[in-house]
Formats: sequence, structure tokens, C-alpha cells
Amino acid sequence: MAARRSERQQAVSEHKRALILDAAREVFADEGLEGASLRAIATRAGYAPAALYFHFESKEAIYAEVLRGSLVALGEYVGKAVGKAGDASARLRAAAMAFFRFYAENPRDLDLGFYLFRGGMKPKGLGWERDEYLNKALASALHPIAEAAMELGTGRPGAELLVVDTFAHATGLLLLLHTGRIRMFDASAAERMEAYIDDRLDRLSKGAK
Repeated sequence: MAARRSERQQAVSEHKRALILDAAREVFADEGLEGASLRAIATRAGYAPAALYFHFESKEAIYAEVLRGSLVALGEYVGKAVGKAGDASARLRAAAMAFFRFYAENPRDLDLGFYLFRGGMKPKGLGWERDEYLNKALASALHPIAEAAMELGTGRPGAELLVVDTFAHATGLLLLLHTGRIRMFDASAAERMEAYIDDRLDRLSKGAK
């Protein structure tokens, strides 16, 4: 009997936690980290602000958990794409394009990942420990790019730089895409991303690091 009661309480707690995270995701999407408040999140979830402290210690803790869920989804999306690819070149292409497409299809996740831009380009984080595991989650999603590059003959330093370059290129194009600025250049963000990958694969095939 006690075990069943404990299971029910756990299920109720997990349900409340999920409601809070869903509400927080909406509030953060609308207001960003700086503009959001625990009161707004609680109101959206249908709870009193004090109830949030039973599940999360702070607004930053809630944000970190929402962002962690987004990065887990990104990793699964990339992993699924890579799993369907064949050789190393195909896996590198699949990983890079999956990263791009995930954020092209989910602009709010891109906003979430770049919370630091909301208050201007300041070096603000969520605390060392949270920043550390969130960065690891992002790195894990991008790792298939480096792994494929090394299989193609690139040394580890070169493979890691390729990840940095791919990340920078993709996020730059995504910024142009989601702000509509890509139309200034009469270009397709997806096509430019594919062209970038083609160029990098061509250079790798020729031994350029």
C-alpha cells in the first residue's frame, strides 16, 4: 500500500514538473531569460509561485532544464539522421544538415539556446555547473561531425575546428533565415548550408585540413 502511494505521489510530482516546464518554455520563448519571472511561469502553469520551489530552486534552474530537454531532442534528431547515413562522408553531411534543419524547423529552440543574446551580447550564463552540462549536451550532438571527419583522415584538432566552423556557419545562416534577412541576398539558407558542406567535404577529400 505504501509503495503504491509513493508511486502515485511520484507520478503526480512528475506531472506537475512537466506542466511547469511546458509553461516555462512558453514564457521563456515570449520573454527570454531576463524578462521571464517565476510568477509568470507559475501563472501559466496554474500554480502559485511558491509551488515552483518544490521542483526547482530558481528561474535559472528551470531554464537550464528546458534547454537540456531541447538539446536532448537535438541530439536524438542528429543521431537518427546519422544512423540512416552510410559512409563517413554521408554521416558528416547528415549530421551537419540535421543540426541545421532541427533549428530551421524549431526556431524557438534556437532562441532558447541563445538566451544570452536577449539582454545583448554579454557573457552571461546559468552558473558554472549548469553551463558545463549544457555545453556537453551540445557538444555531444555535434560530435558525429568530428567523428566522421577523423574517419576521413582529419586529425583531432582539425576535426574539432570543423565542428566550430560548421556550428558558426549554421547559426549564421539560421539567424538570416529566422530574421528574414536571407531574402536580402536572394538566397536559400538550406542551399547555402549544403554548399558549405559540399565545399568542406571536397577539401577533406583533397587532404585539406
